[in-house]
Amino acid sequence: MAKRPCARAGCKNLVERGGRCAEHKAAPALMKRLNSTQRGYGYRWQKSSKAYLLAHPLAVDWFKEHGGRFYPAEVVDHIIPHRGDMKLFWDPNNWQGLTKADHDRKTAVEDGGFGHKPNEIKG
Repeated sequence: MAKRPCARAGCKNLVERGGRCAEHKAAPALMKRLNSTQRGYGYRWQKSSKAYLLAHPLAVDWFKEHGGRFYPAEVVDHIIPHRGDMKLFWDPNNWQGLTKADHDRKTAVEDGGFGHKPNEIKG
């Protein structure tokens, strides 16, 4: 039987049968994610982020693609990913307003979403 690529997005390892390679078999069990409240995004964050967006209504042009146009900030982003560091999470100097599309794209690049390898980007 021919080997097939691992079922994990972006993995180029080959496996005998369908499924994941040895490197990624244990990954789902190890990567259990806390819910949003456990990660800090509860009521306090909702209140704080709304207040931040009221005070900073324009989105930062993170990818330099707005062409001089202004867009409303829709999401509060952590400039430096906090990765569970609550001091960094709650530091308003580490916050910026982004459009939802820019925030999702920035997060995917940083965290390795959509099958991409994680990559720190500088804004």
